[in-house]
Amino acid sequence: MNRSARIYVAGHSGLVGAALVRRLRAAGHDPIFRPHADLDLRCQADVFGFFSTERPEYVFLAAARVGGILANSEKPAEFLFDNLLIEANVIDAAHQFGTKKLLFLGSSCIYPRLAPQPIREEYLLTGSLEPTNQPYAIAKIAGIELVNAYRRQYGFSAVSVMPTNLYGPGDNFDPQTSHVLPALLRRFHEAKMTGAPEVVVWGSGTPRREFLHVDDLADACLFVMREYDDALPLNVGTGEDLTIRELSELVTDVVGYRGAIGFDTGKPDGTPRKLLDVSRLTDLGWKASVPLRRGVENMYAWFTDHWSSQ
Repeated sequence: MNRSARIYVAGHSGLVGAALVRRLRAAGHDPIFRPHADLDLRCQADVFGFFSTERPEYVFLAAARVGGILANSEKPAEFLFDNLLIEANVIDAAHQFGTKKLLFLGSSCIYPRLAPQPIREEYLLTGSLEPTNQPYAIAKIAGIELVNAYRRQYGFSAVSVMPTNLYGPGDNFDPQTSHVLPALLRRFHEAKMTGAPEVVVWGSGTPRREFLHVDDLADACLFVMREYDDALPLNVGTGEDLTIRELSELVTDVVGYRGAIGFDTGKPDGTPRKLLDVSRLTDLGWKASVPLRRGVENMYAWFTDHWSSQ
């Protein structure tokens, strides 16, 4: 993947896509991307027209409809349908128009709800999924299977990576659609600004989650694109987790909120624990470098700088 290679980042305006663009530019590349208004990846004709004209040699497929528990529960049809369309159109177009290699961004939610911990790549399709995000998980599993089907049938060079929970600058802080870390950061920030005596967090606070800074993921994706070519997906994470209660306490410390933290046990917890086994990627020579606290501080600085646009 030399500096003159034509590299397309699908989903460049999202959390992951924007980090990929930053990382590629830092490495001397000039990636190709198109805004949603100019290229609807759910439309096969539009996608084929783009690939026919641009002929990207490498594709990072980071485009997806994403969201937290609330968004998944309110729009399960869109989370399944839109993601199926996006991945099918881009993967097929990449194959049809001569892309040398494609990297598909999956999600750690593809694994069984009660998978042994830490979760190895081989545990895929060995048990029932977490009900709160099952449509999204099924769409991502379909993307992995499609990538591997094109590998087997056509010899198409395509790989899949499964990142753990992501966070970082440019995250989604919408209270209706955000994931847990940005949702907590915004709520504790607002509570600090208004002087609220307590913030009540969804669930019991006992589930354990792993968090990866999005810049680490972008670095891992470039590493995988250059160094890995196999059908088995690769987990990407830190190999460390903490409880939602501990995460809440960390966020309050970073934000400077001095009120109480409560927990609404009537709200769903989601998967009890979701820690990835990242030994395969570590053995290949890559590991995460951004500590969680430093990453949250970086994220909060971005949030306060861009508060007026949220």
